[in-house]
This record gives sequence, C-alpha cells and structure tokens, in this order.
Amino acid sequence: MHSLILGGSASGKSEYAEEQAVGLGGRPLYVATMEPFGEEARERILRHQAMRAGKGFSTLECYRGLEHLDVPQGSTVLLECLTNLLANEMFSPQGAENGSVAAILRGIHRLEQRCRHLVVVVGDLFRSGEIYDAETWRYLSCLGPLNHAVAGEVDWVTEVGCGIPLTRKGQALCGRA
Repeated sequence: MHSLILGGSASGKSEYAEEQAVGLGGRPLYVATMEPFGEEARERILRHQAMRAGKGFSTLECYRGLEHLDVPQGSTVLLECLTNLLANEMFSPQGAENGSVAAILRGIHRLEQRCRHLVVVVGDLFRSGEIYDAETWRYLSCLGPLNHAVAGEVDWVTEVGCGIPLTRKGQALCGRA
C-alpha cells in the first residue's frame, strides 16, 4: 500500500503519517529529508524525533539522491517530506537542480518497488495567498507537478488539516481516517 499525506504547516500531517506507517505493520523506517542547516531546522528535527520516540522507527537521512537510497526489501517506509527533498535537490550545489522532479520520481519509483508500504508526506504550500519571488515560483512550479505525479501513482491520498484527516483518494487502512 502506497500513500501520500499532505497538509499545511503544523496541520498534524506528520503525526498522522507516523500513525499510518506504524499501523501498516513491519518495522517502520523513517527517511528524513530535512537538512540541519540552521537553528530552526535543528529544532524541527528534534521535535520530529521526539514525536517518533518509542514508535519503533529506524531513521535514514536522505537529503538528496533518493533514487540511490537502499532500503530493506518489503519494508514500511515513511518519507518525510517531498517539500524539503525538492528544495534540497533544486537549490543545493550537489542537487539535481533542473532535473529535480524527475530524480525524485525515480527515487519514489525505486522505493515503491522495494517497499511493502510507502507513506510519503508533503507540505501544502499553495494556499498561503502570498506573492512570491521568481525563485519561489520556480520551486512551486516544480512542487505542483511532483505532487500530481505522486498522487496519481499511490493507492490513497489524505489531506490533514487541524489534525483531522480527510481521505481524497482510496481508503486509509489503519487508524483514524
């Protein structure tokens, strides 16, 4: 079973995704994509680590090059999150830059082939109403098609807002839906 969980900042999407990954069975593997590039990022990472504590997750860090990540065959993987992964690929000198969307999709396809279950998290950045600079628009113009492609391939899509999950495609298999 492969799924996409989306929501805005502090929407509860991460907690919900963790519940789903744990509920799907097997030893869950957390693929962390947020690079600890500053104090705010380090604080978010620590907050997420605390949320996962005691849930049985093993953690792999993957800031770029998802297509090269080796995960155990038949595993349950929680990929957190596409939003960070795309930014890392687009804006890092070691990233895929203009080939970022294709590189990430190759990585997701590889994970889908190896995993029994894949839960992918993405931040919903399209509702803020803000006017962005050209570089941010370029990023959003890549994030939209990436979200569409992943949503089209997974078995279910759930949007989380205010901690409340709303299934948009398919049915969640475990926990609250």
